[in-house]
Amino acid sequence: MIEACMKINGYNIKVYSLNTVVVGTGAAGFNAADRLFGFGQEDIAIVTEDINGGTSRNAGSDKQTYYKLTLSGGEADSVGELAKTLFAGQCVDGDIALCEAALSVQCFMKLVELGVPFPRNRFGEYAGYKTDHDPRTRATSAGPYTSKLMTECLERSVNQKHIRIFDKLKVIKILTGNGKVLGLLCINLDKPEDRDERYIAFNCKNIIYATGGPAGIYADSVFPLGHCGSTGIAFEAGVMGRNLTEWQYGISSIKPRWNVSGTYMQVLPRFVSTDQHGNGGREFLFDFFHDKGEMLSKVFLKGYQWPFDVSKVNKGSSIIDILVYMETCIKGRRVFLDFRNNPGLEEIDYSTLSNEAEEYLKKADAEFGTPIQRLLRMNAPAVSFYKDKGVDLSREPLEIAVCAQHNNGGLAIDKWWQTNIKGFFAAGEVSGSHGVYRPGGTALNESQVGSTRAAQYITGHCKGNPMDVETFIEQAGSLIACALDMGDKALSNCDNVEDVQNDAAKRMSQVGAAIRNIESIMDAAQKTRYELDNFENIVKISSAENLYKVYRLHDILLCQYVYLMAMVDYINNGGKSRGSALYTDKEGACPNNLPGMFKFRLDNGSKADLIQEAVLKDGKCEFSWRKVREIPKCDDFFENVWRSYRENGNIY
Repeated sequence: MIEACMKINGYNIKVYSLNTVVVGTGAAGFNAADRLFGFGQEDIAIVTEDINGGTSRNAGSDKQTYYKLTLSGGEADSVGELAKTLFAGQCVDGDIALCEAALSVQCFMKLVELGVPFPRNRFGEYAGYKTDHDPRTRATSAGPYTSKLMTECLERSVNQKHIRIFDKLKVIKILTGNGKVLGLLCINLDKPEDRDERYIAFNCKNIIYATGGPAGIYADSVFPLGHCGSTGIAFEAGVMGRNLTEWQYGISSIKPRWNVSGTYMQVLPRFVSTDQHGNGGREFLFDFFHDKGEMLSKVFLKGYQWPFDVSKVNKGSSIIDILVYMETCIKGRRVFLDFRNNPGLEEIDYSTLSNEAEEYLKKADAEFGTPIQRLLRMNAPAVSFYKDKGVDLSREPLEIAVCAQHNNGGLAIDKWWQTNIKGFFAAGEVSGSHGVYRPGGTALNESQVGSTRAAQYITGHCKGNPMDVETFIEQAGSLIACALDMGDKALSNCDNVEDVQNDAAKRMSQVGAAIRNIESIMDAAQKTRYELDNFENIVKISSAENLYKVYRLHDILLCQYVYLMAMVDYINNGGKSRGSALYTDKEGACPNNLPGMFKFRLDNGSKADLIQEAVLKDGKCEFSWRKVREIPKCDDFFENVWRSYRENGNIY
């Protein structure tokens, strides 16, 4: 790594020149750096705005899942079978599915060796369980904080290698030219008021982008507070998006942000709606359900079927999500889970539940008492979690909403996790490796596989030094000047950045989350486009200390615009309700007792083998559709593979 300096727009800017920069310090980012070093590429550094932030370190669930090849028992499994399961998620490229399957054991065992306490039996088998969309028992877990444990173990490995980490640097511009990476521009969060320290640039051949999902575009989000993602500036730099319409949404608590899946629902809590001041509490589920046993059975199923699934609205548990959405996003009320009292404020007749719910609660010895008593019996750590966060479920209700939980789409990648921009790789949730559905826990596997594949390709195919600093300034100088100019124009004696961001996020949650309407989406996209076109006149900040918020808002608006327009394009191409999104349709059918605005038609699978791709050019979105790449049929005859590998290492 070489340090130099340049002067642009009156700013003295440090420039670090090196082979590869990894952006992000979650499970994907740390693994990318660790793998690069291990494979022999040591001219690297990590850039992060907060080493202790991000989803990997700060998110989880009652039993956070890691998905991989079966490693116990006598159940038949193979790389090919796992690839087929991933490919069956719709809109998934087969070569990427095969890579995720093939490297799942290698990446899982590395985590084991680093100290992640995945459970195994006395014979050394890593026992598994069945997760959603999983035909085997491939899932495993190290508890509620699986991704946190992964991140901590990977961080220790990185620190042992003395890989340099630039903390408190927020990437505000991805520098590209002629379809390849030039570098990055960052704002220094530690010294924003010092004009000679405010901005730092990186001149590099490669970037592994591991910034997580674009959480900041939604107000109702289970992503950790402060995690916003940085997908918008990638679109601005010319990086292609893929499957942007495909998200997962689910019922989550707001303070703290946490998935209320699994046992939280299986203990049958009371759903209460209030006004904005917490008054006028009422059990709104009874407005829809006239059979209490059916209502409680649907609530129980939410534990298994936590993500909102439009195919489970009519006969499954996802009707619960819609009823919560109606209270919060349409009526403007607040919704709480009350674990202190039974629904209807009376004893539960367990014989009225579905056979599945009754048998489960009976086996758990939990057919008694109140929800909190049942929760303590079935999963006491679930109660302790909230108590540690300042919420005592035995004394107060828990506020919830239908929240964005995971983006299945993202930046378009090839089988080496490289995007359409040469030298720019995307790993973790920011990459679009998944489709409409995915087995629970595949995100953690992809974070390790994707970062490993990117590191392999860089060390085998993208070695060498970056361009000299003079050439870097010549090619990237105007892009840097433009970003500096944005910051200068935003500085004023007033401050409206957070108000604009909050309004934009609320708008996105209302029209671009689980419930989507073409007219509302187009109206929101038009408003977002107006704010982008007039950004320098609208957005103001009163101090350089908070200047990073201006760049964050610009990234969020860019991202929102592309995602909203992707939804418009999907509908205009005949797309119907699928996955975690209900697209309203006047010609469709409406679940019983719901307002006509919820009429919809289910997708018939006609687009299951098509991938929507998006590019932002000159402020406008361009979309294309293509067939998925099928799972490759490889020549697995060992002698042929061995000879080819020895002679030319043609894994690239």
